[in-house]
Amino acid sequence: MALSDTAVRQAKPVRKDYTVSDSNGLALLVHRNGSKYWTFRYTHLGRKRKMSLGVYPEVSLKRAREKRDECRVRLADGLDPSESALDTEVYKKPFREVADDWDAFRTPRLTQGRKGSAAQARRYLDKDILPLIGDIPIAEVRRSDILRVIRAVEERGALNVAEKVRTWLHQIFRYAMVHEYVELNPATDLDIVAAEQPPVKHNPWLQLDELGEFVRTLRTYHGSLLVRLAVELMLLTGVRTAEIRHARHEQFDLNSRVWSIPAGSVKQLRKRVKAEGADVPDYLVPLSSQAVEVVKAIQVFTRQYDLLLPGRNDPSKVLSENTLNTAIRRMGYGEKLTGHGIRGTLSTALYEMGYPSPWIEAQLSHADDNKVRGAYNHALYVDQRRDMMQRWADYLDHLAATTTPFDSRSIPRHRP
Repeated sequence: MALSDTAVRQAKPVRKDYTVSDSNGLALLVHRNGSKYWTFRYTHLGRKRKMSLGVYPEVSLKRAREKRDECRVRLADGLDPSESALDTEVYKKPFREVADDWDAFRTPRLTQGRKGSAAQARRYLDKDILPLIGDIPIAEVRRSDILRVIRAVEERGALNVAEKVRTWLHQIFRYAMVHEYVELNPATDLDIVAAEQPPVKHNPWLQLDELGEFVRTLRTYHGSLLVRLAVELMLLTGVRTAEIRHARHEQFDLNSRVWSIPAGSVKQLRKRVKAEGADVPDYLVPLSSQAVEVVKAIQVFTRQYDLLLPGRNDPSKVLSENTLNTAIRRMGYGEKLTGHGIRGTLSTALYEMGYPSPWIEAQLSHADDNKVRGAYNHALYVDQRRDMMQRWADYLDHLAATTTPFDSRSIPRHRP
């Protein structure tokens, strides 16, 4: 039965893609994301084939039938209509439009934890990809065009970004193939000619003999006061960069000297929250008196916002992790320390001071190999950890106040 304009307009998406036939090989393909495409099925030289005739509603039912009839005329002349497809609107569709369609299709399907990936892809599409190939018809984009995009990213030293750009381009052309905008994917196998990645540098941390100079440098840093205080709070607590960047004022009970971080915000606890729901207790971070004073100093500037450390340009957004690492780099520690590396520095020091492993691992919210023993380790030993972190903070004050060479005998030792 032939389609009507009303039937085409009212065709609704369901859980799977489906096709509604018109006549003489014309059909409407309805994608589960709501997009609608015209297709034409035909046989040429004994082979069954299918080609796309455009997107509805840009291509109306009337125009789709006209295109089908044009294809049938070519068939009657012994020609394969797909060989003339470069003359159709579908094959002339700019890369930019297909990339936008891919982005709109992909983003809602990403899990909450990967929404940042969608924003990153959009950012580099607009910055690096679309300015170079956005206006080229999708079917005319060649490997040389794609390599031009990737080489431009590599030449500025952003090799990790170049790798992601290759992945996104590959996905965009896979999307284009499914929708029959292209016959082949020109973005395959480009890893073979990719610039060689430098060795991976894990988050470096400081050794104890380097700690005193860093504390003195940190406390005399003339950059952003809020960023300096944020780095110091990390050093006083050992929390992850994400945990301090997402910290909210209501999480702090300064009278009880404790910071309660929701379990769902803690990297090591997210899987447990997903499996067990809201019964997983908060990650409790006991605060030294020095940490309390740092929080109070930050709140003088940010109390009017929800976030303890709001973004510079938009207070409703979190502070960038790059902001913290940039400050550390400006202090002269770019090759020696990262925001995450502060945790390694703290761990090394606390073990050297002789504190029990369960206390240290609880303070860092590390997963315990013993699942029963470590299930809620992050909420245990609060009083013991408060004393531990107070001695740590006092030791940092001692290091800040002296310029004498490091002496391991000056390290305060825990005595059970």
